[in-house]
Amino acid sequence: IDASEDRAVESLISLASIVSPSGQEHDRARWLADRMRAIGLEDVAIDAAANVVGRIKGRSGRALVFITTLDDLSTIAELQGAGGMKPRREGDRVVGPATEVQSVNAAALLAAEALVRSGVTPEHDIVIASVAQEETGLIGMKHLFDVWQDQPIEWVDVLGDGEEIVYGAGSIHWWKIVAYASGGHTEQDDLPNVNHGISRAVDQILALPHPDRHEYTYINVGIIQSGEVYNHKPVSGWFSLDLRSMQGDVLREMEQDVKAVLERVQVETSVRFEMEPAVTIDGGQVPGARESRLVRLSIEVSRHLGYEPRVSDRGCCNMSVPVARGRLAIGLHGVRGGSRATSEEWASIPAMVRTAKNVALLAAAY
Repeated sequence: IDASEDRAVESLISLASIVSPSGQEHDRARWLADRMRAIGLEDVAIDAAANVVGRIKGRSGRALVFITTLDDLSTIAELQGAGGMKPRREGDRVVGPATEVQSVNAAALLAAEALVRSGVTPEHDIVIASVAQEETGLIGMKHLFDVWQDQPIEWVDVLGDGEEIVYGAGSIHWWKIVAYASGGHTEQDDLPNVNHGISRAVDQILALPHPDRHEYTYINVGIIQSGEVYNHKPVSGWFSLDLRSMQGDVLREMEQDVKAVLERVQVETSVRFEMEPAVTIDGGQVPGARESRLVRLSIEVSRHLGYEPRVSDRGCCNMSVPVARGRLAIGLHGVRGGSRATSEEWASIPAMVRTAKNVALLAAAY
């Protein structure tokens, strides 16, 4: 792996050069599939969700699946299109939009190539899967799990070099809050204004006390949309709502309080609201996960690489899907770089190499 660092840097520069906002990952998927075939992975395919999957065949008929993220935030795609500057190596960093997250894909390729070149047949199949639309509701991961769920399988969500290992997952509920009013011209004073209702509702929802009262509990409004012209009160508009918590009862309490806010604002402004579910991921804990061989082995791999990992039950992201359905999954976390979603985004080359070593050792020892 150390000897192949330059090749991993080249892979990262290629991956980060391909504009791949969530839902438009096909060009990056094709590049990644070609690279998987070139390094010797078998059964390489791009599935119906644009996930890229390849494997190293083992002996047991079981499999360990390493998950990485294929897509980028839309803001990163905008920076890639606007800047005109390609990712580049600067010392022990690769600098440019999309480099931080895609360093994990480059690390997974580096690990897979090392495993293939070793000539060792692993005990179990080692599957490398880069999943699409992670940023817009874990869509690729859900599809992948549906395809693989009947096999005796465990999952590793690769998000870093294993300085932190997580084995549980919080719950995430996304809502689309739609507001309705009559609409009309600016000079029609008697008509309610959708934006008045939306702004008051957003203000009160973001002021809810739950994040201050409970650890790892979050409320976010990321999107607000309504009218298109200056001199017209819109008929409808909407805003997004992202609710997260490690505690399911707290999440349900937040949802009830959001509904109460909407009812109150409707009375105050005559703007009607409807809550439409967008994404529902109910996390949880898999019994026995902390004592499982996968968690214990992952801890030993990180120790072998020279660091004592933090271990917690507070996971997120792609691993939430199998955990929510009672299947063992862990997440490998660690610093990958910094300044994400800016023109100065960067990935740490030493961290990328450590991540590759962690994946390769965990795959070989499992």
